[in-house]
Order: sequence, then structure tokens, then C-alpha cells
Amino acid sequence: MCMSRALSFIAVFLLLFVIFLITSASVSPMDITLGLIASIIVAAFTSTLVIREHPQKAFNVARWFWSIIYFFYFFLIIEPKCHWDVIKRILHPKMPIKPGIVRVPYKVKSDYAVTAVACSITNTPGTVVVDLNEGEKKRYYVHWIDVKTAEEEGCYEMISKTFEKYVRRMFD
Repeated sequence: MCMSRALSFIAVFLLLFVIFLITSASVSPMDITLGLIASIIVAAFTSTLVIREHPQKAFNVARWFWSIIYFFYFFLIIEPKCHWDVIKRILHPKMPIKPGIVRVPYKVKSDYAVTAVACSITNTPGTVVVDLNEGEKKRYYVHWIDVKTAEEEGCYEMISKTFEKYVRRMFD
């Protein structure tokens, strides 16, 4: 149990410190010291909340590899494509939209995976997760700017399948 807590602390500390360095965009001794102190304090209080079980997964190189691939795929391919689609709809004289709320089943298991897919759907222009059924049905309720199908499997294929492919490798 003590080793598990130590691994959780180290994983959360490293993540916070790297995020601090990236967002501060500075490597001055003062900023590094402040980042170390802040990361240690926050990790001490939150590490067991953030990583409850299997902390060794946070050190799996394959999971980090898939996280990096997903980051670039999402921000360089999916996001621009969806932004362009929404821009075309806005600028079109007839504004061709067919909005609606659809049910999208999900197949990921962990809370992190469910949250990551929901955030990915919401961050993509034209779709917003408005509700979540975590019970037996396991469904997102998604507001979609241009409903192409109301069938759940069709919605899964068009909205969340790609996200789940990568997220499953990162979190499940």
C-alpha cells in the first residue's frame, strides 16, 4: 500500500511539474523552484485522489506514446476538419444544419476513459456531450449540429469511435 501511494505521488508530481514548466514557458531558477514546491504540495494532497488504483500504469511508456499520438491527431487532423465544417455551415447562405440530440453508446471502461472521450466530443466543434448514462446502457447524450443518423451504432461510428480507439489504449 505504501509503495502504491509513493508511485501515485511521483506520477502526479511529475505530471504537475511538466505542466507547470510548459505553461510558464520559463526555466529560470525561481520558476523551477516555485514549480517544484507547488507540484510537491499539490501532489501530496491530491495524488491518492487522482490515481486510486494501479499507479504503475502512469509509468507505462506505451500509454504515453498513445497519448502523444492522440494529442497530435486530435489537434492537427480532427479539430481543423471539424472547425472547417462548422465555418462552411456558418458562411453558407442557407446555413445547412440539422441539430438534434442523439444517443451515442460507449465501450470504454475506466472513469478517465469515459471522461476523456466526453471531453474530446465536446471539444470538437459541432458536438457537445449534454448528459451521460453510466448505468447499464452506457450512453452519451450528444447535441450534434448536423444529425446524419439517429441510430446509436451509426452515431458511435461517426462521433466517438475514433476517440475511443486512442483513449482505450491510454486509459483502459
